[in-house]
Amino acid sequence: MRGVNRKLITLCTLALCGYFLHSVQAVTWPEFRDWLSEGFLKQSQRMYLAGLSYLEEDHADSLEDWLADQAMRLIPFGGYVKERDSGTDTEDAETYAMILAKQANDENAVDADGNLIGTDDSAKTANSGAVIDTSVEKMRDFDYLLGNFYTVDSSTMIRSDELNGETLLGKDMHIQKDGEGPKVLIYHTHSQEMFADSVPGDPSTSIVGVGDYLTELLNNNYHIETLHHTGVYDLINGELDRSKAYDLAKPEIGKILEENPSIEVVIDLHRDGVGEGTHLVTDVNGKPTAQIMFFNGLSKTRSNGEIDYLANPYIQDNLAFSLQMQVAAYKRYPGFARRIYLRGYRYNMHLMPKCLLIEAGAQTNTVQEMKNAMDVLAELLNVVLVE
Repeated sequence: MRGVNRKLITLCTLALCGYFLHSVQAVTWPEFRDWLSEGFLKQSQRMYLAGLSYLEEDHADSLEDWLADQAMRLIPFGGYVKERDSGTDTEDAETYAMILAKQANDENAVDADGNLIGTDDSAKTANSGAVIDTSVEKMRDFDYLLGNFYTVDSSTMIRSDELNGETLLGKDMHIQKDGEGPKVLIYHTHSQEMFADSVPGDPSTSIVGVGDYLTELLNNNYHIETLHHTGVYDLINGELDRSKAYDLAKPEIGKILEENPSIEVVIDLHRDGVGEGTHLVTDVNGKPTAQIMFFNGLSKTRSNGEIDYLANPYIQDNLAFSLQMQVAAYKRYPGFARRIYLRGYRYNMHLMPKCLLIEAGAQTNTVQEMKNAMDVLAELLNVVLVE
C-alpha cells in the first residue's frame, strides 16, 4: 500500500505542476507533456542504462531534471521490480527452508495424560474411548465435529466451510479391486523410526518392519494388492537428518505412482514421538494395541495464510479419507484412534486424493503392540476402501 500511495502522491504532484505551469501560460499542455516525457527518458537512462548509454548533454540541474529525478526516486520502476523479485525469491527460499524444517518435525509432544501439547484448547483432549455420536445431524455441526474428532495445531486453523462432516463422509473412498496392479502404496518418509524393543540395525523391528506386516495383511488377508516401498529419506551421509525427508521422498513416490497407475491409495506410515512416561496403548480383543493417529496437512499457516508453493488440490479428499477411517475406528474399536491431527504444511499429501499420513504408536510402544495395531488398521482400511 505504501508503494501505491507514493505513486498517487507523485502523480498528483506532477499534475499540479502541469496545471500551474499551464495556468500561468508558461507552457502549453503538449509542451509540458513533451518536456516531462523527455525528462523521464533522460533520468531512466541515467539510472538504469548508465553502462549502456551516454547522453551528450549538459547535466546541470534544471526544473526539468529535478522534477523527473524526484519522480523516478519516488517511482523507481526498474529498481522496484528487481528488488521485489529478488526479495521475494530470497524470502521464499528462507520460508521454504523453515517450512521444510517444521514439516520434518511431524512428531508431537504429548503430556503425561496423553494430551497433545501446543494445540488449540478447544481440541486438546485425547479420545477417551467413549462412543461418539456420528449421526448426520451431529456431523453437520462444525463445533461438534472439531470438538470430538480433531486436534488443531496452533500453527494453523480451519474454517467451517472447509470441514463439513456430512460432505466428507459422503465422498466415495472405494477402490476398484478389478484389474491388475497394486491398489495401495505404503512407504515411510521417516524410515529410521524405532520402538522400545527394536534391535539396532534390524529394519524388521523398525517402522519399515511394521509396514511389511501391514502390507502382508492387506495382500493376504484382505486381497488388496499392496506395494511396500522401503526407500530411505531421513539419512544423509549416514546421519539422521529429517530436514529434507519429504522433499527427497516426493520425486521417488511420484515415479512409483507414474509407473503404477493402478495405485489409488498412498499411506505414509510413521510412529509418533512422546515423553518417555507416555504409553499410547489400548486394549483390542484382549491384546495390548498401539493407538494410531491420522494426520492431515492443510497447506496454510496462521502467520502466512495459504502456502501457494505447497498447494494441495486434494485437501478435501485427504480430509474425507481420514475422517471416514476415524469414524470406522470409533464405531468398531473406540479408543484405538486418537484425534485427527491438523497441521499447517503439506507432507506430500498432494500426490493422490486418497492419501493417509498415519502416526502409529510411538517410541515407547513395543513392536508387538505396533503389529497388533496393524491388524486393526488393515481391517479399517478394508471397511472404508472395499466394504
